[in-house]
Amino acid sequence: MSEETGKTTHFGYAEVPESEKAGRVQGVFSSVASKYDVMNDAMSFGIHRIWKDAMMDWLAPRPGQRLLDVAGGTGDISFRFLKRAGSGHATVLDLTEPMLVEGRKRAEAEAMVDSLDWVVGDAMALPFSDNTFDVYTISFGIRNVTRPQEALNEAFRVLKPGGRLMVLEFSQIPNDLMQWAYDLYSFNIIPRMGQMIAQDRDSYQYLVESIRRFPDQDTFLDMVKAAGFENAKYRNLTMGVACLHSGWKI
Repeated sequence: MSEETGKTTHFGYAEVPESEKAGRVQGVFSSVASKYDVMNDAMSFGIHRIWKDAMMDWLAPRPGQRLLDVAGGTGDISFRFLKRAGSGHATVLDLTEPMLVEGRKRAEAEAMVDSLDWVVGDAMALPFSDNTFDVYTISFGIRNVTRPQEALNEAFRVLKPGGRLMVLEFSQIPNDLMQWAYDLYSFNIIPRMGQMIAQDRDSYQYLVESIRRFPDQDTFLDMVKAAGFENAKYRNLTMGVACLHSGWKI
């Protein structure tokens, strides 16, 4: 991890000291944790469920695999993974404990407690040994990481040889007119939804801004390759509103 001082990064459209970003992100997700899943449905008109199913289709979970779901929050990806695999184990890691608390409640309700671990931790400094997991996922989380390249490097480290990385993240629409229309919706409607549903406009304003600051598909693909992953590629979802990136530790 970098020890340099005085470096800044983006928090939405604001520039903040790198040392402050994690705390600010933690504040955002602590604020919205209890309404997070409801807001995902409202913001995307439920399309996020289709994207996550597409992620599972490409991932093709197999029985007995060990998943690390980073920035896993309430466990949405982990639940899908375990149901597809039929058997296995998932570790949900998130910086924000209130998100994990909501996930634990869901695990109890779905009688899946024994198949899941919940860990408070940092994507840039994973508390796991090398070569531990078969699959690493991060869904709508890597844009909130202070230094995404370090998170990808850590993903490579903790995966077993033959392990699979998959990243689901909002991305850039290659059509300028469609991007303009999407921006119009995002900046005008989503923060208002956040105020109505989660009583928190500012957090959803940040989330919209953070999407715009995230690298485009090809730039992020280069970052995946730089971490050491091979056979790396991506698939656009809903014209590029979201994107899946995949890579293998060979």
